Parts: sequence; structure tokens; C-alpha cells
Amino acid sequence: MAYKITDQCVNCGSCEGECPVGAIAEANGARAIDAGKCISCGTCAGTCPTGAIVEG
Repeated sequence: MAYKITDQCVNCGSCEGECPVGAIAEANGARAIDAGKCISCGTCAGTCPTGAIVEG
């Protein structure tokens, strides 16, 4: 199951560079995960300083 980014996102961008498949991009002032590209590796969740990334 793909990960998702909750409203706790502060748009710091730390997750985007860590995603090995480029599934994270900025959208509407926050980061968003493209569920079609996400491989559910969890790398982004481990990088997020606010804990805003959860399994979806």
C-alpha cells in the first residue's frame, strides 16, 4: 500500500530527495506522493521530521 502525506507536512522537502522512484512532488504548498509511482519502501517516512508520512 502506498504511503501518503498528512496535513502535518511543513513542506520542508526532506522526503522528496530521498524517494528512490521520484514519487514525491510539491503540490498546493505541501508535498504529495503519487500512489501510482510509490513502491511502499518507507524511506520517506523515515526521513520526515514531523512524522507526516504514513502508510495509506
